[in-house]
Amino acid sequence: MTTVAIMGMQWGDEGKGKITHLLSEQAVHIARAQGGNNAGHTVVDRGQEYRFHLIPSGILFPHTKCYIGGGTVIDPASLLEETLGLVKHGVQYVNRLYISPYAHLILPYHRLIDQLAEKQKGGSAVGTTGRGIGPCYADKANRCGLRIADLLSESFPDRLKATLELKNRELQGLYGHEPLALEPILTEYRGYAKRLAPLVGPVEEMLYRAGKKGERILFEGAQGALLDNTFGTYPFVTSSCTLAGGVCSGLGVGPSAIAQVLGVAKVYTTRVGNGPFPTELSGEEMALFPDHRASREIGTTTGRKRRMGWLDIPLLRHTAMLNGVTHLALMKLDILDQLDEVKICVGYKHLNHFPPTVEELAQVHPIYETLPGWKTSTQNVQVYNELPSQAKKIIRRIEELCELPVALISVGPDREKTIWLEPFFQ
Repeated sequence: MTTVAIMGMQWGDEGKGKITHLLSEQAVHIARAQGGNNAGHTVVDRGQEYRFHLIPSGILFPHTKCYIGGGTVIDPASLLEETLGLVKHGVQYVNRLYISPYAHLILPYHRLIDQLAEKQKGGSAVGTTGRGIGPCYADKANRCGLRIADLLSESFPDRLKATLELKNRELQGLYGHEPLALEPILTEYRGYAKRLAPLVGPVEEMLYRAGKKGERILFEGAQGALLDNTFGTYPFVTSSCTLAGGVCSGLGVGPSAIAQVLGVAKVYTTRVGNGPFPTELSGEEMALFPDHRASREIGTTTGRKRRMGWLDIPLLRHTAMLNGVTHLALMKLDILDQLDEVKICVGYKHLNHFPPTVEELAQVHPIYETLPGWKTSTQNVQVYNELPSQAKKIIRRIEELCELPVALISVGPDREKTIWLEPFFQ
């Protein structure tokens, strides 16, 4: 098996960055298919913490080549800031990082409209990052977006002028905001064009050729399955396809290109932003967990504290189905180390499927199984048999309920704090 897709199975923040970093050591090509700098992957390598938003975290290995696909949306300033961070840490990215010309551009009016729209929605706001992701994808669907290919073409000034006229009418008419001037934006983005041009390449063809040669390819998912624009907890979702199918449409690869799908999930559940959360912890339960900083539950991108809840098996079974998951990666087992008991939601009362509307999801009553905790640290455990017996029982129960094998267990943020049950790329 030479290709693996890493997909989030909850509401994002599952630990996909660490898994990508782990498997990148064995891979040659690492590709990101969708989303923008609204995603955040934190990686700890040899004691150094790296925070990625758009660049695949596999860039830290010098033997890899990394790709940002046509299904992504790119804020040039944010991307270039990430590259400067790589240089600061001595990571060479030239001739290793490639951007698809099909990727769409985030422009200043996208960020502005994002923030104004959220403010106008008031109590019904989705809770976006305010970085212009949704408005950029909306322009893509409305066929008035601008792409990396357009940024590098001679027609960019005319295209930008025509689009800005539309956006200024929107800003003035819908939000009562003063219009944006063309020249400052044009000057700013011409500067970006010069700096990004060396990174732009035929990503789709490069991945196709790599697949034909049987080279190892890792597809890096962003966000989580329940943030998918179609099958997520709509409207509290992102604006792209966060499922394994999004790998195909966002990178221009066929379904047969994905051999294995590794579904990443915490052994509890978190989400950022608004929307229903059936297994969310009560105040009393929250007090039993380590605080948000100790739990590493502060968003990489937003800095917001994540909402926390018990593991939701109906949710995982649903997202495993949507992604065609073949193996599970269970993350952050160590956060449960000091709990007296651990709850797992095994079903919803009077429902035998995951509900499609947020109204139904908000009204479900979880059915819990309560299992004894293990009250000892797992952070230095390196092999499965050395785990406390109660921890192993919970892992096997998750396998049984999800009908999927667990391939690895994470017991800390460092790459060494990983227990492997099944190898990949072999």
